[in-house]
Amino acid sequence: MIDLSNKVAVVTGASKGIGKGIVEGLCEYGCTVYFTGRSSQDVSPPLPMTLEATKASAESLGGTAIPICLDHNDDEAVRALFQRVDKEQGRLDILVNNVYQIPNPPAMNKGFWEHPIPVRDDQCLVGLRGYYTASVFAAPIMVRQESGLIVNISSRGGREYVFSASYGVGKAGVDRMAQDFAVELAPHRVAAVSLSPSKVKTEFILEMVEAGKMTLDPEGAQSVRLSGRSVAALACDPEILNRSGQVLTVSEVQSNYGFTDPD
Repeated sequence: MIDLSNKVAVVTGASKGIGKGIVEGLCEYGCTVYFTGRSSQDVSPPLPMTLEATKASAESLGGTAIPICLDHNDDEAVRALFQRVDKEQGRLDILVNNVYQIPNPPAMNKGFWEHPIPVRDDQCLVGLRGYYTASVFAAPIMVRQESGLIVNISSRGGREYVFSASYGVGKAGVDRMAQDFAVELAPHRVAAVSLSPSKVKTEFILEMVEAGKMTLDPEGAQSVRLSGRSVAALACDPEILNRSGQVLTVSEVQSNYGFTDPD
């Protein structure tokens, strides 16, 4: 049985997309979730793709969702987030590294030499360095309590070509980071895994489909909340240390633990 009613999580990059779905998936099992993003509008009803919208949808399912507006390029702001969690909760059970910056325009359908070099920075400095930085501040809390789970959200781009070379470099780094975290965290009974959703109905993907730039079978695609249910199942597994260091897919986790996609 999945029960996160006494657990505390941090989810980065959660004003939309998979991050939002993960906050929802954790909250539906009673978790207290601090989540970050940069899009905030204090209006009622909340605007789509904002921190406020994530809070409203997540808390309608259960749990407690606490929005934190911050830029993951600001190390001190990230440090302050984890200090706040430690002060207010005295524990941290789950960190989900998901923050990512989609290049504008998206890096697709060209050779790497045709993309501006900052495209690589957008995808690796936020999406890769941001994972590392959040983990640096989360790990001491988990090590102290001798329990915890770090989940790096990745994609099949870490193992095969997807979108662009710079995208693949970032995702391969995310996978390797989880593998190496697992080695160093093992003596402290803290687990780390990389988790890859596949064909997810995010706002970005649906926009690309609408524009005719991608195709997607809506019957076979995953909801964003399926990723959240995957994280919840992993966090409740008493044998999670046996999976530490693995690169997992959402479909694989769903099959192993036997839960359904809410869609």
